[in-house]
Amino acid sequence: MKSFEKKFIASIAIPHHLISTIRQIGEFKGRQELYKQQAPEMLENLRKVAVIQSTESSNRLEGITADFKRIKELVEDKTTPTNRPEGEIAGYRDVLNTIHTNYDRIPFTVNIVLQLHRDLMKYTEKEGGRWKSTRNEISEFLPDGTKRTRFIPVEPQLTPDYMRYLHERYENITGEQTLEPLILLPLYILDFLCIHPFLDGNGRMARLLTVLLLYRNGYEVGRYISLERVVEQTRESYYETLLKSSQGWHKGNHNVMPWIEYFLSTILAAYREFENRLGRISSGHGSKTDMVLNAIDGFIGEFSISDLEKTCPTVSRDMLRHVLFGLRKEGKIEPTGKGRFARWRKRQ
Repeated sequence: MKSFEKKFIASIAIPHHLISTIRQIGEFKGRQELYKQQAPEMLENLRKVAVIQSTESSNRLEGITADFKRIKELVEDKTTPTNRPEGEIAGYRDVLNTIHTNYDRIPFTVNIVLQLHRDLMKYTEKEGGRWKSTRNEISEFLPDGTKRTRFIPVEPQLTPDYMRYLHERYENITGEQTLEPLILLPLYILDFLCIHPFLDGNGRMARLLTVLLLYRNGYEVGRYISLERVVEQTRESYYETLLKSSQGWHKGNHNVMPWIEYFLSTILAAYREFENRLGRISSGHGSKTDMVLNAIDGFIGEFSISDLEKTCPTVSRDMLRHVLFGLRKEGKIEPTGKGRFARWRKRQ
């Protein structure tokens, strides 16, 4: 909301290196349709992997964890949640699937944000689909065990008006087309997190709304590469840049550039991973062998057949073994152990 005030918007000057980043992202975006035609099977594998990774990473960022096998079964809707963490995971799965399937028919309104939050919380006993009723704060625990407040969000009684104004300003500026959409997106997410409109689930909602807003602007990388996993891998920068850009937010004198730079670097990293994963298309249809070879190329250090199963959920274990033994015969990989706990590494 504070980032969308007229004077604040007018004061934003985009540095040259960010203009270059936006241009690179635009070039990746322009190649999306080509990949859909070239490698549909590989894209379907990437989609299934991304949903699992997104659900796992976004919840893990909030300290919500479960066994990977259970997460996979929940995401594939093969089981029902049996405890609170699994309920949180199932809710995230549902909202993510809604966004992937219906993004072009979802109006970006305050009511939609409430509905998505309701669905996020529907398998838990937590309050969903309603603005916060009590004050909340963003805090952290230091190594010595003491608690430090990082940011005090908007008061609960002001939250409905702040959210309504945020959406009005976002819609108006989007319609005016005076600012690059890839700049408006991180501004919206920053203001959403500074308002912190819900008692629980604000971080997960912010990441879900990021995927939705990217879709609405034609950027589909979140369908095939888990943006949430990229954020988890850079979590220190994620929290650090949010902290920097939220300082002074209530008075409208905050510096949005650290957060914008981080946000754009995340999108660019996802697109680069997307193209790297599609770099080995031998048949033009993304064969299962290509999927496994791509996965192995992406590993750093040793890996196990279980790691491959997580990355290639549509490929059978027999097929994974077949590819591994073929690469071993060619001298490209070697085992570092035996039996069920055997691991593999690439040879230089």
